[in-house]
Amino acid sequence: MGQSLKTKIEADVSEAYIKFQREILGRGPQETKTYLMRDMIIVRLKGVLTHEEKTLVKTDKGKRLVKEMRQTIREHFSADTEALISQITGCKVISSHSDISTKIGEFVEMFILDRDLEKCIRDSEVLGD
Repeated sequence: MGQSLKTKIEADVSEAYIKFQREILGRGPQETKTYLMRDMIIVRLKGVLTHEEKTLVKTDKGKRLVKEMRQTIREHFSADTEALISQITGCKVISSHSDISTKIGEFVEMFILDRDLEKCIRDSEVLGD
């Protein structure tokens, strides 16, 4: 039961994150994978660069522009993404961090939760909840 609940949370976060990205940017990533590890949710999005961004990142100035723009968008919507994670996990998000690779077109976001959710899931399995 514990692993299936963990897998469900990971799948729910991935699905919600893809939908959220499409609403914000008009397109979603090519692939998304979410990992629940202890008190962290890590979302890895592949293929996030738009056609225009792929052209821009061919220069150093363009790389800086894309990173700055993506960071600005992320900061603007951070409360929304943290609320999304809280809603799915039932945990409070105490901090979040992100970065984008302009080299491979991948975006990673990490959310730190107020408790070790992975342990809570294991403990509930042991107790038979």
